[in-house]
Amino acid sequence: MTTITFDTHSAIKRLKAAGFDEQQAEALSDTIRQAQDAKLDELATKGDILRLEGDIFRLERDLKELELRMVIKLGAMILAAVGMMVTANRLWPIPVQYVSPGIAHEVPLSVVPKPASPVVSPSH
Repeated sequence: MTTITFDTHSAIKRLKAAGFDEQQAEALSDTIRQAQDAKLDELATKGDILRLEGDIFRLERDLKELELRMVIKLGAMILAAVGMMVTANRLWPIPVQYVSPGIAHEVPLSVVPKPASPVVSPSH
């Protein structure tokens, strides 16, 4: 941490020469020194900034790597799901009879189910 020195003795001398008494000059120089010390703790050095930039670069790299891994895993899961569906369809096919549109009108009526007769209630 870089420190900035404040020469309170010469400040007091200058303030007394400008018309301040001893107590006023000491109080003002102490106040300036305290304010300066408080602000120094909040300052960042070049090393702090470079370290933070390095951390940000590593975080961005890690996020891109994570995104790539997630895309690869999602693709593998989709491929596995499609493969399982195709395999299941080959092992247990769904019985479907294909009727071409040209002969659809030639289907015998015995194949077409008859509508259910309505239930008639006796009238009183």
